[in-house]
Amino acid sequence: MIVTYRRVPAVHHVSGVFEAGSLTALAGPNGAGKSTLLKAIMGLIPLSDGRIDRNGASTRQMAYLPQVPEIDRSFPISVTQTVSLGSWPRTGAFGAIRPSEHARAHDCIDKVGLCGYADAPIAALSVGQWQRALFARLMMQDAAVILLDEPFAALDERTTDELMQHVRAWHDEGRTVIAVLHDMAFIRRHFPQTLLLAREVVAWGATQDALSDENIARARAMTDRWARDEHTHAEHATA
Repeated sequence: MIVTYRRVPAVHHVSGVFEAGSLTALAGPNGAGKSTLLKAIMGLIPLSDGRIDRNGASTRQMAYLPQVPEIDRSFPISVTQTVSLGSWPRTGAFGAIRPSEHARAHDCIDKVGLCGYADAPIAALSVGQWQRALFARLMMQDAAVILLDEPFAALDERTTDELMQHVRAWHDEGRTVIAVLHDMAFIRRHFPQTLLLAREVVAWGATQDALSDENIARARAMTDRWARDEHTHAEHATA
């Protein structure tokens, strides 16, 4: 598959398979196309070439957590209302939330450590509390495939550890989890599989092999090369 922005590849000839039930880190330097790849898998941006085989599943059956800064928290809704949005694949966008779904939302809120915040407006939450609420919404979706874009960015160690427990639980339940991450040591501790990306696939497989020093250096060099080519293309386009 290929995804381009202004005729410059953001993801270039990426081909491979995320095995069902796998726990995979999506790693690479800034500008490597990691977030773009997740958005393409979710159908949020068009492909320039190629296709994505979701094994018969629709994107409604997948759960996606974007980066925190991409989500507008100014809308005046509560934590419970936010978490309940995770039920829309079952109820429909305009369907009434059944009492069972409402009870489930409160259970998810408790599981992520937000007991007592159910009625709080989302604008009042800290970054860590907001991320917990988003994890609760993921639980509500009950999806077989879960995509996480920098799920632990700007979080303290305690919050990261507690949310990582939920990621492990999803993996233990046989769900497929793909997470964009930057901390290589964290990836090595927690993720058995890694896709190392530099707009192209640098390595894809067991983490200890994919994140070799040689592969990481290659990824940086490739990403730098893409950035130089993009800069040159922009200069020619404006000349």
